[in-house]
Amino acid sequence: MGKILVIDDEKSIRRALKEILEFEDFEVDEAEDGKEGLEKAKNSFYDVIFCDIKMPKMDGMEVLENLQKEKIESPIIMISGHGNIETAVEAIKKGAFDFIEKPLDLNRILVTIRNAGDKQTLVEEKKTLKKTVQRFKGSSIIGETSDIVKIKEMIAKVGPSDARVLITGENGTGKELVARSLHDNSERKDKPFVEVNCAAIPAELIESELFGHEKGAFTSAVKQKKGKFELASTGTLFLDEIGDMSASAQAKVLRALQENTIQRVGGEKNIKVNPRIVAATNKNLRQEIEDGNFREDLFHRLSVILIHVPTLNEREEDIPLLADHFLTMTCADHGIPRKKFSEDALEALKNTNWSGNIRELRNVIERMVILCDNEITGFDVNTFSNPRS
Repeated sequence: MGKILVIDDEKSIRRALKEILEFEDFEVDEAEDGKEGLEKAKNSFYDVIFCDIKMPKMDGMEVLENLQKEKIESPIIMISGHGNIETAVEAIKKGAFDFIEKPLDLNRILVTIRNAGDKQTLVEEKKTLKKTVQRFKGSSIIGETSDIVKIKEMIAKVGPSDARVLITGENGTGKELVARSLHDNSERKDKPFVEVNCAAIPAELIESELFGHEKGAFTSAVKQKKGKFELASTGTLFLDEIGDMSASAQAKVLRALQENTIQRVGGEKNIKVNPRIVAATNKNLRQEIEDGNFREDLFHRLSVILIHVPTLNEREEDIPLLADHFLTMTCADHGIPRKKFSEDALEALKNTNWSGNIRELRNVIERMVILCDNEITGFDVNTFSNPRS
């Protein structure tokens, strides 16, 4: 269920907490003083930390202050047999999640752990939401051409299931937006959406990124780290550019999908995971299979549902809708009074060769909003874009 650190100089308290928590399926580490506890917290991830206040070498308040300085985000629950209201208030002010008096009450402990876990989940979801808002502010699948309507219908039908989906299409066509829409239409929509760009991570680090690692697994592994499969276990894992994944990582991903278990790099323990998998690629995976670059068995595991996103040149009639959307969004972002397109500007946009697809269209419109007059003309479009020959 999770990993917990107990910092207390009383062996009987550590033993009692350990027995209680292990009975509830938690993994428990112990530290007999503040210094040892601080070192363990710095070098490993814990879902919750229990910390006594009165201890030799370094008392609990010092430990709490040092954990805050190290930006350790684990909820910290202070415990003490000499506590009072003033002590509890001081601990909470310094960043503790809660304060429990000794003798410890089993029900209070378990309720506090559950509440701490709920808080951490909200924190992670808030971080994910902030990133989503920053990168996809005001975004949605915009378009009325038949191909886009079919994609929207497919998302509505497939989204509520846990079926694996493989999204194909050129760079910049909006594959990630389709993946996020699948997540937002699923029963996991309130859980994390975790993205891995398989092309952006060096081959030697991709396994650590996906499955996590134990402390000391390799030179820079100074502390334990959870991988994306664990972080997305209750939500959706989006494997972008999966066609660029190394053969070794492909084999381990296949095993994870078959058995719903993973092993961290440098670890031997099997960890249960259950993310919904959505993958995307700009490559022809069938050709990659023929060329020996991609596993056929992994392809079939990933492609329960196939969704192909067309290029922008193939959905010319959607360009005015997209252009107006990006115009509105860019003017708002830059605090510029809303500009408009002339009729010949919209025709010029439709006659442009969008080799970079929607991403290029968005960049060109942002450039024109900043540099052009209140009405963007066909001349402006031809100046800042690449008209078709």
